[in-house]
Amino acid sequence: MVLLANSLTTPAIGTLFWSVIIFVLFFLILTKFAWKPILSAVKARDEMIKGSLESAAKAREDMLKLQSDNEAILRKAREERENILKEARDVRDKLISEAKGKATEEAEKLIEKARAGIENEKLKALSEIHDQVATLSVEIASKLLGEQLKKSGEQEKLIDSYLKEVDFNKN
Repeated sequence: MVLLANSLTTPAIGTLFWSVIIFVLFFLILTKFAWKPILSAVKARDEMIKGSLESAAKAREDMLKLQSDNEAILRKAREERENILKEARDVRDKLISEAKGKATEEAEKLIEKARAGIENEKLKALSEIHDQVATLSVEIASKLLGEQLKKSGEQEKLIDSYLKEVDFNKN
């Protein structure tokens, strides 16, 4: 055991020589065949990661731009909606006021027409009443005169009173 421990801690020159030559050959073979593909794969992966990061950054910028565009579009849509609602309210108020005005005018016309009709009917009724009163007065007067004229003495008195009235009226 001591021999094995001693040979491992102090290698022989031949072992060292062949170890170095095998290491150099291994290193040359790795450099020629393995390092280039490994380095190109690492480089390609590095470029792919950079491209992905750039794409992500560009996508983030595009997303922010789209978000700001969407907000601007939403603001514009809200403004247009408010304008449309305001115009609709104005038109509604205008139509209501016009309808109220027309209704008021029509009501006033109907009231005036009704008043005129009532006044005409009143005048017509008063005229009929006057006609009836006059007719009744004449009939009553003729009946009274007829009664009074039936009495002979009364007839002369009536004629005298009428003559006296006529004389007073002339003076």
